[in-house]
Amino acid sequence: MPTERITNGAERALLENTLDRNREALAETLRGLSEADARRRLVASLSTPISVVKHAAAAERIWFQRFWAGLDESECDGYSKRDVGTFAVADDETVADVIAEYERASQRSREIAARFELDDTKEFPGEGTVSMRWTLLAMIQEFARHAGHGDILREQIDQPLP
Repeated sequence: MPTERITNGAERALLENTLDRNREALAETLRGLSEADARRRLVASLSTPISVVKHAAAAERIWFQRFWAGLDESECDGYSKRDVGTFAVADDETVADVIAEYERASQRSREIAARFELDDTKEFPGEGTVSMRWTLLAMIQEFARHAGHGDILREQIDQPLP
């Protein structure tokens, strides 16, 4: 069931709602695709419909589990390095598996984020002082961009040029 759109209210509620809607939009670009179509390489980059969602799950872990919760990579529930491995999908992983992984990572991110105020900050090497507010905004941006990528890939699959 899609998250209801909130257009007025407290800043935190608006940020979290927008992030959840972007999370859903990204997952929706993968839903209903065959396993073969989900893996179709339609652009020069590593972006396939399934790999973009896999990458988003890793981004959730990198920012919320590793950075905000301070978990070691071994304590995370999946890949959490900041490299191209975030796009790697194993041959035996299905569309349903990757969507479920992304939804689990998103839920864990919600739980971790709830422990912090928007103005709470941490030092992040290479980024500087990072607030929870900035992190939520960065994830909104990240997932909106990738949902757009997913939309274009999906359009190429669903309505190929003649």
